[in-house]
Amino acid sequence: MDMTPAQLNAASLTAEMLWLAQVIETRMQLYWGQTSAHTDIAEVLPPDLSEDQSMYAQMVKYYSFSFDERMILLLALVPHVQPQLLDVFFVKNSTYDRGFTEFGGIKGQQFTGFLPTGETAAFVLAAGNLEKRFSLGMIFGEHHPFRKHNILKLVSSHADEPALSGALQISTEYLSYFTSGVAHHPDFGPNFPAKRLYTNLDWADLVLDQITRNEVEEIKDWITYGNTLLNDWGMSRTIKPGYRALFYGPPGTGKTLTASLLGKTTGLDVYRIDLSMVVSKYIGETEKNLGNVFDQAENKNWVLFFDEADALFGKRTQTSSSNDRHANQEVSYLLQRIEDFPGIIILATNLKANLDDAFSRRFQAMIHFALPDAEHRYQLWKQAFSPQVVLEDKVDLEEIAQKYELAGGSIINIVRYSTLMAIKRGDSTLLYKDILTGIKRELGKDGKSL
Repeated sequence: MDMTPAQLNAASLTAEMLWLAQVIETRMQLYWGQTSAHTDIAEVLPPDLSEDQSMYAQMVKYYSFSFDERMILLLALVPHVQPQLLDVFFVKNSTYDRGFTEFGGIKGQQFTGFLPTGETAAFVLAAGNLEKRFSLGMIFGEHHPFRKHNILKLVSSHADEPALSGALQISTEYLSYFTSGVAHHPDFGPNFPAKRLYTNLDWADLVLDQITRNEVEEIKDWITYGNTLLNDWGMSRTIKPGYRALFYGPPGTGKTLTASLLGKTTGLDVYRIDLSMVVSKYIGETEKNLGNVFDQAENKNWVLFFDEADALFGKRTQTSSSNDRHANQEVSYLLQRIEDFPGIIILATNLKANLDDAFSRRFQAMIHFALPDAEHRYQLWKQAFSPQVVLEDKVDLEEIAQKYELAGGSIINIVRYSTLMAIKRGDSTLLYKDILTGIKRELGKDGKSL
């Protein structure tokens, strides 16, 4: 029977943790001058991953991690997998009645085990060898895959303390990959003000004119073939990674559904940013909140969807006050983060004119979602009703589509209302008068009447 991703990871990490324990034991023996079967920790050979199909093994092989890199990765993982393996570092220095400085480590707020730091890694791998210790700086540098691809990092609460005193922290994303074997989906909240978009619909349910559909297809092409263009065809020298698109047009014309379908059909997660939790009146807070979203989305191959984007990306004003200068700084900051983001960004707005002009140059696509014409409205009406209902004889959908200019979202609202009225009556027939009432309600939202 085939093993699940979690089972494959468990088998792989069981062997890896045994190796880690043997390396730590050997380091302790050598450091204290005790009898050891080895003269160097490098003699403690790691498990063979050549035939290992776990997510953990695949990643180690993909990056061709060395002995030292693999050991650092395991030290970051062990508090989440087998924290008791690090209890050996709780031994006290009897001379000073405190822990050994060279072991590093910090205390958690609720976690009672030993949390390794960069010093812990330096002790295990280098002990008193300064040349080896100095070389570890490269592993924790910004260009190493650990940092570059958000696998793990050193986290320090005080910038003026030694770099290796920072906690050795594996990212939530890779912790999920190495344990459950599936991608981590962050929870909506103050630290991540974005909700994942889902849809049960398919492209056949999206009614767009052919020009708009072709432009949307270009985004799909980038998602599918972008890496080939940049890497295999050598265009990364002249083309930046990432894709930025602007969807503009009246409410209910399919902007959100299109973003959802792009994710659904390409296997990408789509996150809709809750701007009410991002925008702040306090100086610097908006940049901080949005920066947190971008930081978490970095290298995760997500689609970030900003609905009603003009609330955040509006036009810059003349700097007549400190508030104006602050607002302009926000827009400039957002422009830079958008341009540097390597994933897919979609901004949606009802009014294109409300956006700062500087954004236009940064979009690969600016797609207009117009109100559907009569033919498309008729198509929307036909596919909107439940197969459980029957339309009253006097209901002529083609005539209704011709007479009333409505967006797809409005049509759905009308169908919802008239169907609920039928259910309330205990009937499966949708009445013409209920449909007209629904139309009146939707037109009234825009100050129109029948």
